[in-house]
Amino acid sequence: MAHPAGRCGTEGGGRSGARAGSARRLARAALIRSVPLAAVAVAYSPAAQAQPASGEIFAVLAVQDPSALIGLALVVGLIVFAATTAIVHLRYRRQSLRREAEAFGEIARLEAQIDEARALLMAEPQIVVVWRDPSAEPEIIGNTPAFTGVAAPSRILAFGTWLTPASALEIEAGVDRLRARGTPLTATLGTQDGRFVEAEGRPVGSAVVLRLRDITGVRLDQARLAAAYRALDDETSALRALLEALPAPVWVGGADGRLRWSNAAYVHAVEARDGPDAAQRDLSLLDQQTRAKAQKAHASSLPFKARLPVVIAGTRQVRDVLEVPVGGGAAGIALDATEAETVRAELAQVVGAHRRTLDQLATAVAIFGADQRLVFHNAAYASLFDLSAGFLDDRPTDGAVLDQLRAARRLPEQADFRVWREDLHSAYRAIEPREHWWHLPGGRTLRVVTAPNPEGGVTYLFDEVTERLALESRFVSLTRIQSETLDALAEAVAVFGSDGRLGLSNSAFRQLWRMDKATLDAHPHIDAVAEACRRLTADASVWSRLRAAVTGIEARVPTDFRMERSDGTVLDGSTQPLPDGGTLVTLRDITDSVHVERALVERNEALVAADHLKSTFVGHVSYELRSPLTTIIGFAQLLDDTGVGPLNPKQRAYVNHITESSAALLAIINDILDLATIDAGAMTLDLADVDLRAAMDAAAEGVRDRLAEGGIRLSIELLSAAGSFRADAKRVRQVLYNLLSNAVGFAPEGSTITLSAERRDDKVVFRVRDMGPGIPAEIGARVFDRFESHTAGSRHRGVGLGLSIVRSLVALHGGTVSLSAAQGGGTLVTCTFPRAADAGRDAAE
Repeated sequence: MAHPAGRCGTEGGGRSGARAGSARRLARAALIRSVPLAAVAVAYSPAAQAQPASGEIFAVLAVQDPSALIGLALVVGLIVFAATTAIVHLRYRRQSLRREAEAFGEIARLEAQIDEARALLMAEPQIVVVWRDPSAEPEIIGNTPAFTGVAAPSRILAFGTWLTPASALEIEAGVDRLRARGTPLTATLGTQDGRFVEAEGRPVGSAVVLRLRDITGVRLDQARLAAAYRALDDETSALRALLEALPAPVWVGGADGRLRWSNAAYVHAVEARDGPDAAQRDLSLLDQQTRAKAQKAHASSLPFKARLPVVIAGTRQVRDVLEVPVGGGAAGIALDATEAETVRAELAQVVGAHRRTLDQLATAVAIFGADQRLVFHNAAYASLFDLSAGFLDDRPTDGAVLDQLRAARRLPEQADFRVWREDLHSAYRAIEPREHWWHLPGGRTLRVVTAPNPEGGVTYLFDEVTERLALESRFVSLTRIQSETLDALAEAVAVFGSDGRLGLSNSAFRQLWRMDKATLDAHPHIDAVAEACRRLTADASVWSRLRAAVTGIEARVPTDFRMERSDGTVLDGSTQPLPDGGTLVTLRDITDSVHVERALVERNEALVAADHLKSTFVGHVSYELRSPLTTIIGFAQLLDDTGVGPLNPKQRAYVNHITESSAALLAIINDILDLATIDAGAMTLDLADVDLRAAMDAAAEGVRDRLAEGGIRLSIELLSAAGSFRADAKRVRQVLYNLLSNAVGFAPEGSTITLSAERRDDKVVFRVRDMGPGIPAEIGARVFDRFESHTAGSRHRGVGLGLSIVRSLVALHGGTVSLSAAQGGGTLVTCTFPRAADAGRDAAE
C-alpha cells in the first residue's frame, strides 16, 4: 500500500525496517549463546574435521601401547562427549531455527497488521498525533491535507489556521491539560470551511495520543437519519391515527394467527371494551371457515379477497374483506359493501327500466359489447331493418348484422364496402361519438350516431329523417317565400326574438328607417334599433313603450300605437306577441290617410257647428213664428164663427184653408221645437200609467178626417188583454199619431191601415201597417233621419220630421223603432216600449 509523502510516512517506514533487522540480530545472538563454546570449538577444530572412522580409531588403539591406550580412551571419551554435545546442539539448533521461523512469521504478521492499520488509518479522514517525549516533536500519522489543505504535517497543530476561533481555543486548552495532567479530551470542533472534526485524546502508557477525525458526513448522515426516523415516526403515527379513525374495521394478526392490534371500528364490530381486550380475547371478525381460506392464501404469499356477510355489532352486513400477509402475520380491512350491493341492485333495476324505456322509443337503438356482439336492441331497431327475432336473439356480431343488411339492400351503396365497414367499426376504438348519414336505396335517409361505451363496445342510434329532411326543405322554401312576401309588402315588418334581438325584417323596414342591410343582418338588440331610429322620431317615448312590448315577460298583449317622425311622416304601428316568445312589429305609413282624416274631421266639426247653428236658428225662428201663427189661427177661427158675421161660401173656403194651413204649419213648428228640446237634453218624460186602448183611440181620432178624405179604413187590434204600461201618455199619443199620419200618406184609397198593440213580459209592442207601395231598402235606412221625405209615388207630403220625432221619443222611453216590408205588401213599423220606463233617460239622437 502506498503511503502519502511526508515525514510521518518516511519515518514510519524507516522505523519498521530498523525494528525488523534488530529482531533478526537478537535472534541469532541468542541462538549462538545457547551453544557451549567447547562444543563449538571441537566441532570446528581441524582434528574433528580430519578424524577417521570409528573402526579405524579402535584399530589404532589396538596397536598402540597402554599409555597410548589411556590417552586414546581420554580422546575417545572426549570425542564421545563432543559428539553428544554436537547432537544436542543440532537438535537445539533445529528448535531454534523453527522458533526463529515462527518468530519471523509472527513478525511478518505483525508487520502486515501494522500496514493494514496504517492503511485503515490513512483511508479515513483522520489524524493521530503521538507525544512520546514532552521535549521532542510529536509523531503525526494521517492525511493532513484533508484537514488543513496543505501537505505540511506541522500545520495540523496550528489550530487557529484551520479551526474556528472558538474551536481553536477549546482544543488548545484541552491539549494542554492532556499533556500536562493526562486529562482525557473529547470535543467536536468546527473548521473555517464549515466542516466538523471530532477530537479525542488520552494518555497511552508514557505517551499521549490525540486523534482528530472528520465527522462532517457522519454528522450529516446522523442528522438525516434522525430526521428520517422522526418523519417515519410521524408517518407511522399519522397512519395509525388514520387507521384508528377509519369507519371500517382494520386488524393486524401475528404469526400464530392471534389478534395483535385493531382499530376502534374493529373493537365496535366485535363488541369489545378496547383494543387490548379484543387482542387478549382473540375476538375474530371472520368465521373459522373464512380464516382457514385466508391462511391457505397466505401460505402461498397471496392476499385473501372476498365479499362476505359479516356480523357487525350484532347486525349482519355485507363487507369486502381484504387480508394480506405481512411479516409472518396478516393485516386486514373489512370495507362496507352493503351500500354497494344496494346500489348494484338499484342499478340493475335502473338498467332494466332503461332498457324498457329504450324499447318504447321510436329511435332504433342497438348496443354491441366489447366483443362486437349484440347486447341489446329495441323493437324499433328490429322493425327499422326488418330483422328476425331469432337472428337477433343469437347475439350476432356487428359484422354479421352489416352483412345481412347489405344482402337485403338496407345499407348505403359503397364502392369499397370493406373500407366503409372498417371506418364504421373505428367507433370501437374512438372516444367521442360520431355522426353518419346513410342514404339508403329507395330514397330513405338515416341519421346514425355511434357512441363508444365506457366499458367497451358501441351504441348505435338510428333516426329515420326522411320526412324531416322533406319538411326542412319545404320549410326553407316557405321561409324564402315568406321573406320574398315580406319584402313585397308596403308595410314595414320586424320580428324580434324572446331575447329582444331582431330576427327578421323586410326591405320596407330598412328603407323606412334608413338602415343598412349589414346592420340588420347582425341581429341587433331592440335597444340598438331604437337608438338608430330615435333620431328620426319626434316622440322618443314611443320607442320606450315599443321596447317594453318586445322585452316584457308579463302582460304580453297586442298593442297599437301611432308615431310621428320628424319629417312629418305618420306611422300606425302594432305589436303582436308570437307563440315562440317573439314579437311581431308592423309599421304602416298613413301620412296621406291622416291628412285626409284631419281634413274630414275639420269638415265634420264645421258641419256639426253649422248643424248646431241651424238647430239654434230653427228653434229661435220657430219660437218667433209660433206667436204670430197662433194669432192667425185665432183670427181665422173667429172669422169662421157665425157670431161675427156670415161669410159666403168662397170666403168660408178661404178661411178654412187658412185654418188648415196654419194648423199644419203649427204642427211643423211644434215638431221642430220638440226636436230642439230633445237635442238640448231638456225634454223630460211625465211618466204615468198609460192605457193601451185609450192611447190608440186618441191617436186614431187625430187622423179620422184624413182617413175619411182618402176612404181609408183603420183597424185597431189588441192581440192580448188590454192593460196599461208606464210611459208619458202625451208622447205615446204623439208617436202613434205620427205613425198613423205617415201610413195615411202612403196608403192607397180604399185600403186598410192596421194599428195593433201587444203586451209581453217586460215590454209593449205597437205595430202600424199600411198597404202602400212600400219603402225601398236603400231609403228605409234613412227614413228616420231628419228632413228625409220620400213620396215613393204616393200622395204623402211633408218635411220629414215625423219619423225622426218618433225615433227620438221612443228612444227617450228606452225603446226601439224599426221599419220593414210587410208580408203581403206594404210597410210595417214596429215600436217597442219597456213596461217600466226611466224618467231620467235622454233621447238618442
